[in-house]
Amino acid sequence: MNYSNLIAATLTTFALTACFTLPAGPAGPQGATGGTGAQGNTGNTGYTGATGGTGATGGTGATGSTGASGGTGATGDTGATGSTGSTGARGSTGAKGATTGGTVVVVPAR
Repeated sequence: MNYSNLIAATLTTFALTACFTLPAGPAGPQGATGGTGAQGNTGNTGYTGATGGTGATGGTGATGSTGASGGTGATGDTGATGSTGSTGARGSTGAKGATTGGTVVVVPAR
């Protein structure tokens, strides 16, 4: 029985010490830095894209409009006045009249 009391006292002491919190001790030394990982493989080159198709043909252009009609021409200048005609030819002297043996009347000139 002597041992059973000793064991009971020891277990009670351990149970009670679990209730107390003590301050943390000093920090341990820092661990060594881990090694660098292996380098990865280079990726595969991608495929070249397909060539694009030919573009569609453009549409026909619109027909142009008819040009405007020309304006009426300006009225021409009036022609120059004709020259005066030449003087007519001189007339012939009339035939001499016959006299009959009558009276002659002289009329003075004015």
